[in-house]
Amino acid sequence: MNPINTSNYRPAKTRVPFICTFIVTGLIIFCGSARPAAGAGSMEKGITNTTNSQYAKLRSIDIDDMRWTGGFWAERFEVCRTDMIPNMESLLKNPNISHAYENFLIAAGQKQGRHRGPKWNDGDFYKWLEAVAFVYGVTKDEQLDKQMDEIIEVIGKSQREDGYIHTPVIISQRGRAAENTDTEFENRLDFETYNMGHLMTCACIHYRATGKTSLLDIAKKSADYLYNFYKNSPENLANNAICPSHYMGVVEMYRTTGEPRYLELAKGLIDIRDLIKDGTDHNQDRIPFRRQTKAVGHAVRANYLYAGAADIYAETGDKSLMDALDSIWRDIAYSKVYVTGATGALYDGASPDGSRNHSAIQLVHQAYGREYQLPNVTAYNESCATVGYALWNWRMLEITAQAKFADMFELALYNGVLSTISLDGKEYFYTNALRVVEETPFELRWSRYREKYISCFCCPPNTVRTIAEAGSYAYSISDEGLWVNLYGSNILDTNLAEGAEIKLSQQTDYPWDGTIKITIEKAPAEEFSIFLRIPGWAKSAVVTVNGKTAGENIKPGQYYPVRRKWSAGDTIELNLPMPVQLLEAHPMAEEIRNEVAVQRGPIVYCLESVDLPENIKMLDVTIPPTVEFTSRFEPDLLGGVAVIEGKAHVFAGGDWSDTLYRPLTDKQPKEVDIRLIPYYVWDNRGKSEMTVWLPLR
Repeated sequence: MNPINTSNYRPAKTRVPFICTFIVTGLIIFCGSARPAAGAGSMEKGITNTTNSQYAKLRSIDIDDMRWTGGFWAERFEVCRTDMIPNMESLLKNPNISHAYENFLIAAGQKQGRHRGPKWNDGDFYKWLEAVAFVYGVTKDEQLDKQMDEIIEVIGKSQREDGYIHTPVIISQRGRAAENTDTEFENRLDFETYNMGHLMTCACIHYRATGKTSLLDIAKKSADYLYNFYKNSPENLANNAICPSHYMGVVEMYRTTGEPRYLELAKGLIDIRDLIKDGTDHNQDRIPFRRQTKAVGHAVRANYLYAGAADIYAETGDKSLMDALDSIWRDIAYSKVYVTGATGALYDGASPDGSRNHSAIQLVHQAYGREYQLPNVTAYNESCATVGYALWNWRMLEITAQAKFADMFELALYNGVLSTISLDGKEYFYTNALRVVEETPFELRWSRYREKYISCFCCPPNTVRTIAEAGSYAYSISDEGLWVNLYGSNILDTNLAEGAEIKLSQQTDYPWDGTIKITIEKAPAEEFSIFLRIPGWAKSAVVTVNGKTAGENIKPGQYYPVRRKWSAGDTIELNLPMPVQLLEAHPMAEEIRNEVAVQRGPIVYCLESVDLPENIKMLDVTIPPTVEFTSRFEPDLLGGVAVIEGKAHVFAGGDWSDTLYRPLTDKQPKEVDIRLIPYYVWDNRGKSEMTVWLPLR
């Protein structure tokens, strides 16, 4: 794997606590970077700022503390910087395609026109801007900084004096009589709080990356408006919690500014859900949140809600929130998540499906279904739902420091998130099936192949910001030491909880190879622990320190602590064996019963028809129970991937016209060579068929 040229990257800053005292005309002034009192705002610059969150065990490293230096994630970050972000900018700023930025220009009075596009376009633009801010935080590219300044000036001019900001309404109200304009929070499907929530999250990242308050000031006015609206019309605000990104946004604003009203608002956002009349499972408000035990309804709305509730727990310690979150997490992890980490199985369905109370059953779409309801061809799996699921698992990890949440985050990141965008960063999936066949006898309203632009453009910028920010999830800090969550070649220069500097480098070809080498370059004199995540799939992991065994046959699915006094030059080597594994599903998962999926390390694989011999149909391929797979790295295939090869069986399918059932054939199968590729890289070689699950026969 060739390292990426990082000559344009600025090394991470060294941050050490300091205290200075000035005596000016009798006034003593103390200044320093020591940790503020609990609940106070902070210039900590992590992806989420849990430094003062009393009920979170882990905190993030700063944006500029870590940079990828080579291998898998360095390559993805570079494509994000050079292709994903510029390409998406051209789409969002082209009024003939997206109209997203054009709406801001019109709302700001700089152009004439009407609002065009979905009501949630503002939020999608903020997501893209967040990716830009994060990349600037790593690279310090002055052009990005200038570009953001220009955009933020327009956003500020599109905001009302009272803090309200939502371009559909602002444009409607500009220069029109009151009786002919749209009204604030008139329709819950206008997505006002969704847009404001993404503004707040973006503003916090921008502030942490640049030190500028220009966008944060806009977000503060927006948060103040929401607070006042909450005080004056709580039920109306509750009814407008659609895809509630503002739960996460308001909490992050509290963490950043220390404004206690924002924490009051965050807590209130959960409480006022109980005021909703005629709630629906589709919006997770038929039952009060604290009484919920299962994931239901629209998967994006659900996962955003769960992530926001986790943020609120981290600040309040409200046990009733964690009880609900734990039950819902288990429901998803053990009966509703796809093997790729994607969620939201159904295009359309009913909830509560099969209930004795027939009057309670309601329509749902892009939704969680029943337990074990995991179709392949018709799997919805909206890309935003996978991002939301990753965000939720990240927050659960911060709260608990339990490896199962990091495992699920990694599964979703490598398989569910990366699959949503093409390798060149310019084409996107909205839905993510686990089996794609050339023809289906039913309609599916979204394309089964990536597209250059999607009319509902919420998912692509969500994917791009997640890829840009992947480095911030690699490490965490606690009072006990440093936690290694994700593996990839990088340099880290950060500070431990008490302020002491720790600097190290990591070298690995992960996810293709399970050998990871960590070299300490600088460490405090006091002993501390380095916690190594042992993934749930990693059996017989071995840890050595300076060539001597420090742990072997380590139990998977946990963090393994290595505690000692560290010195410059110390090395840790972690070996995670990566055999090819065949996975079977719970017998109640009827759509995939007697089928297997293939996984190696964190990567889930698929069979793409382009890799089959000529005249072999994908649906005729089966895997013999005695199959022996081998893996090898192909540097020139799909950007460089490990492929899996083996022998498969082919049973001639024949003609199924006007046939639903027929006698099982007694013909002997044909043996063929097959090659499996990582699921995330499928649909990069032209249109083809694909399947993750293969019949076992």
